[in-house]
Amino acid sequence: MPLSEARTLPLWRRPVTLLFLMAMAMPVAFATWSALLNNFVVEAAGFDGSDIGWLHTVREIPGFFAIGVIAILLFVREQTLALVSLGLLGVATALTAQFPSMGGILMITMLSSIGFHYYETVNQSLQLQWLPKDRAPQMLGWLVSAGAGATLLAYLAIVLTWEAFELSYHFVYMLSGGFCAAVALWCWFAFPAFREPHPQTKSFVLRRRYWLYYALQFMAGARRQIFVVFAGFMMVEKFGYDVHEVTALFLITLLTNIFAAPLLGRAVARWGERRALMVEYAGLAVVFLCYGGLYWFGWGVAVAAILYVVDNIFFALALALKTYFQKIADPGDIAPTAAVAFTINHIAAVFLPASLGYLWLKAPDAVFVLAAAMAGVSLVLALLIPRHPAPGHETVFAARRLPVAAE
Repeated sequence: MPLSEARTLPLWRRPVTLLFLMAMAMPVAFATWSALLNNFVVEAAGFDGSDIGWLHTVREIPGFFAIGVIAILLFVREQTLALVSLGLLGVATALTAQFPSMGGILMITMLSSIGFHYYETVNQSLQLQWLPKDRAPQMLGWLVSAGAGATLLAYLAIVLTWEAFELSYHFVYMLSGGFCAAVALWCWFAFPAFREPHPQTKSFVLRRRYWLYYALQFMAGARRQIFVVFAGFMMVEKFGYDVHEVTALFLITLLTNIFAAPLLGRAVARWGERRALMVEYAGLAVVFLCYGGLYWFGWGVAVAAILYVVDNIFFALALALKTYFQKIADPGDIAPTAAVAFTINHIAAVFLPASLGYLWLKAPDAVFVLAAAMAGVSLVLALLIPRHPAPGHETVFAARRLPVAAE
């Protein structure tokens, strides 16, 4: 069905509804996996900082090869690939606790990661193609809020029932992963195949005029890995958080994002991508330095928890990077560039977790100082974004160039 005719469908079968359903299903599986992961690997396989680094390195390998999406799209539609990948994420998450060893955890993590990264690559492309430019920041904010709301229900269930009913890792992983897979299956049969308004280039796309977007993606991937891998692990290793305590922290973060994400989307629409990203990177630099302060000054667990929540609020502003690309991209470049950008985003993610895992054993504070430096580099790059980005006006250096279709 052409996207232009989708408005004639009932609301529950429209493209935006599909985006919201996928946005709610994915984080239930992935965020539950993340919430239990640090405790599970320590209890089941005796992981230390180096082991968790290797685990996340393996997890990021499919992200590095997300460029393979371009080849897959020669044979299947983006919508189809998104739903298949979402189903794979759900099934792999459901089976996680069946492999309580180093090798088993790495294997099932690889499978769930393939589902997650290929889904994220295609989903980002579909969002930018299906959402109108004038409403994209607000709608992306609502999509983030919807995902946070769905995950909130899952986390509430864990916090309220983990100790009371002595739940097992097997049960929780099976329930959350099964939900994700079930939503993917339902979406497969309930929605028609929507035809995008602009045919997508089915070949490798790497354009010079997108260089700033590529650079920001690289720095975002490197910086976020430090947070994803080590911030939560620190709460377990340094402060002794149990499963329900880690989940409670995630719960507070989700509640904050549910209300903050739509507001941040409106802020991006009002401020522009340049200001929004500058605020994000400056804030993250301060937060990462404060993480180091937990080791330098002996600050307590309350400070660590506050930093974790604030960290996530700043990360929510990353939707500005999506809308920046939407404004500068040729419509046919969105799908292949999403794959290329996802690969660029994961270049550092492949080697940083494992290498920094060894640094973590010697000097955990140095890991966070490095993250602060990365945020500083991102801030400098954000200064190069023009106030009103557009094709031919991708950076402040291109301010007087005429729009061009491609290079």
